[in-house]
Amino acid sequence: MIDVIGVRVVGPHRLEIAFSDGTGGIRDFAGIGERSGAMIEPLKDSAYFARVFIEDGALTWPNGYDWDPIALHDEMKTAGLLHRSEPAR
Repeated sequence: MIDVIGVRVVGPHRLEIAFSDGTGGIRDFAGIGERSGAMIEPLKDSAYFARVFIEDGALTWPNGYDWDPIALHDEMKTAGLLHRSEPAR
């Protein structure tokens, strides 16, 4: 089981993410603007997106939208975005 244990906003729709396996990296979520749906719409606003927090090991936003931590880890690993790191604070 891999959880998100740290997150830090580093730019519009960009997050530095730390995982429980000791890896981390920066992920650009700008592509979220291409998605649709009632839960996604608020995240298109960078100020709202920056309200991200961790709940039960997942990136979560005030409207209840969350991002599966295992899928996120796998995406970042495949893209070569992960490295051994200190947890983001």
